[in-house]
Amino acid sequence: MNTTIRSTRRARHGLRSYAVGAAAAAALLATTACEPGEADVAVAPSTPAAASSPAASGPAASAAPGDGDGDNGDADDSGSVALCTYQDLSFSATRYDAPGEQLRHIMVVAVNRGGTTCEMQNAPEITLGDAQGPAPVMEGTEPGEPFALAPGEKAYAGVLATGGHRDTYEVTFMNLTLGSPGGEAEAEEPVELEMPTEGSFQADDGQRVTGWQPTEGLAMRPVTLS
Repeated sequence: MNTTIRSTRRARHGLRSYAVGAAAAAALLATTACEPGEADVAVAPSTPAAASSPAASGPAASAAPGDGDGDNGDADDSGSVALCTYQDLSFSATRYDAPGEQLRHIMVVAVNRGGTTCEMQNAPEITLGDAQGPAPVMEGTEPGEPFALAPGEKAYAGVLATGGHRDTYEVTFMNLTLGSPGGEAEAEEPVELEMPTEGSFQADDGQRVTGWQPTEGLAMRPVTLS
């Protein structure tokens, strides 16, 4: 009987030891899970689909020229170029007759001295001396459309001082204005041109001026044939 009791006690003690050991092992595992080592740090799985999605890109990466507030830099959306003004141009007047001949033909040159391209249009308003108004524009000589004048480039206009067989008057000074640009603004004050000859020359009511032209030939051919 004592032998049976001792066996029963040993069995119970073994079960109790096993239970304590199991509990200790579970506690150890729980502690290890709460304090991971270098090998236990979790790494989030990569998501290629999300990385390549357009929604993942910022505004700078997805913006194209012209997006946002419509600021396209200094370019004009209409593609237009401003008209030339006195601030852009310098002027000169040159005699266009052979030496010894009476002065009748004058070439006026405008040079773009500015830093940007501008447009020339219509005809210069040139007043010869005490004339009551600028010389009329010769028919058929105005350019159909404004033309661009890049920095350093020239525009030309021809002046016919006398049409012949009319009373003449003496010219001692010449004035030029660019006129009113399309009627959208007031005409600028006239500038005085340097005389194309020493002293004076004769003009009459047959005087004419051509429209601004991009070449010397287009400007001077009509007046030299008159």
